[in-house]
Amino acid sequence: MNLESLTIAEARRALDSKEYSALELTNAYLDAIAKKDGDIHAYLEVWEKEARTEAKAADEAIARNDIQPLTGIPLAMKDNILIEGRTASAASKILENYRASYDATVTTKLKAQKVVFLGRTNMDEFAMGSSTETSAYGVTKNPHDTRRVPGGSSGGSAAAVSGTMALAALGSDTGGSIRQPASLTGIVGMKPTYGAVSRFGLMALASSLDQIGPLTKTVEDARIVFEAIRGHDPKDSTSLPDVTANDTKSRTLGVPWAFLAEGSEPDVLQRFETTLQHLKDKGYKIRDVLLPNLAFSLAVYYIIQPAEASTNLARYDGIRYGLSVRADSIGEVYSKTRALGFGREVRRRILIGTFVLSSGYADAYYRKARAVRELIRTDFEREFESVDAVVMPTTPSPAFTFGAKSDPLAMYAEDIFATPANLAGVPAISVPSGTVMRDGVALPVGFQIIAPHGREETLFAIGEDAESKS
Repeated sequence: MNLESLTIAEARRALDSKEYSALELTNAYLDAIAKKDGDIHAYLEVWEKEARTEAKAADEAIARNDIQPLTGIPLAMKDNILIEGRTASAASKILENYRASYDATVTTKLKAQKVVFLGRTNMDEFAMGSSTETSAYGVTKNPHDTRRVPGGSSGGSAAAVSGTMALAALGSDTGGSIRQPASLTGIVGMKPTYGAVSRFGLMALASSLDQIGPLTKTVEDARIVFEAIRGHDPKDSTSLPDVTANDTKSRTLGVPWAFLAEGSEPDVLQRFETTLQHLKDKGYKIRDVLLPNLAFSLAVYYIIQPAEASTNLARYDGIRYGLSVRADSIGEVYSKTRALGFGREVRRRILIGTFVLSSGYADAYYRKARAVRELIRTDFEREFESVDAVVMPTTPSPAFTFGAKSDPLAMYAEDIFATPANLAGVPAISVPSGTVMRDGVALPVGFQIIAPHGREETLFAIGEDAESKS
């Protein structure tokens, strides 16, 4: 087996034809992790013993022809998705020793398919970040250039797949946290329609924005993982009813040129235009679209996300679970635990969120942001009447060096093209779009496709055409 080129689809064929066993495949990935991850640090914990046990169970299932699309497939899990009995820390000191007491719904679905769980991957603390630099347990490095970040917050999952240390991985996307690291590491990352995949068992950051999705090598693999984890869940009040996918071939793409001109670095925009030309050569029509409120999406996101985060993270108080610092009063327990357990970026966003929700400021900030969010959603709905998808670069620049975005505002600006899809609740995917040169190194960039609500099949159809370029 060649891990560099191996895909889920190819591994499925090889496993079913007995070219190698799930245990042999799992051992190959465990060997790759042992060899490479000391430098990359994609994983916070590798479950070697459990992975081999799961691989043997998968081999037994294959032997009796009890085979599903992901049976025996080695997969990594972001550290904020629960697996019963295993540590889940969201890369935070405040949950350093927390063991999950139940499975996330996506975990239950994957277990039913007899997936092999390789380990839990590093991430920005509580998914707050775009570089995996805010993890309490050290940074993850980009496999293409270890001087650079892999993106975030699902940087560990992206680095594991890009560095051939997992065949696929799950991440969570609140404002681009799957698509942005996928772009920076040269793989495929997908954010489903909000509610298409259950959030039950995902540690909440911003409940109206979070969505679990796959990171894979190909669009076909992303489809396979998505189909395995999608579906209505009565445990999640925001879960959508199961809807039959509309498998139509999309041929008209909208480009918000005015929006792109403000944020993209020239060579990144050039790579985007090259992929766009490739799609035109395949028969796609390209038209300019007006999304006038898209320019406000970053500001809206960084009001709504901290507001919801400040509420969701109030549960980490040193009393119920996780870290607890003893003190003379209950108030001191709260303050000392949170001061010691939360990192700088988490504390910053809690403060911002508390401020925009406070009396006298909620109308000026939070409620106004919610109103503009609806305008952004309406902009997309209007344009989707005449185009099948909106396309743009996934990120304004390639992977940056560690410490280069120490100014929080500079870091937040990296999410400029990723946040609109989360605010509108629509599905989006990032596919590799070639490379640009930085300091003598070819660094990957991504081509982002945003489709109407519930039209994941549109993403896959366009995505497969986009990735087919030579």
